[in-house]
Amino acid sequence: MDRLGSDPPGPYEGSVGYSRVVRAGQHVWVAGCTSVDEHGVVLGVTPGEQMAIALQAVVAALERVGASAHDVVRTRMFTTDISRSGEIGRAHGEVFGDVRPVTAMYEVSGFIDPRMLVEVEADAFLEQ
Repeated sequence: MDRLGSDPPGPYEGSVGYSRVVRAGQHVWVAGCTSVDEHGVVLGVTPGEQMAIALQAVVAALERVGASAHDVVRTRMFTTDISRSGEIGRAHGEVFGDVRPVTAMYEVSGFIDPRMLVEVEADAFLEQ
């Protein structure tokens, strides 16, 4: 089985030692994505805005290894404020409403940068 990792320029991948996305055969895993751009700037002010931006990063990562949002079978959403779950969920639904992967949303105490309000992971399976 071939293992394909794809790393965009970013503030954490190299220093922490991980891949944003890994594909091994039909399986694809996307590491936690936030609304941070390649220069480390946190984009978006609200949890909903940040989730929409983070999901764009998820989709871009999937595409780098030949997958798409339609291949996603599971996501995990993390937020520092679960009371904002409605807007976070709506952003998720904009991307995955037709796909309907299994998912969960968790409240966490914080992220690397306190301006980060959400993070999302994705797992995909490619039909052959």
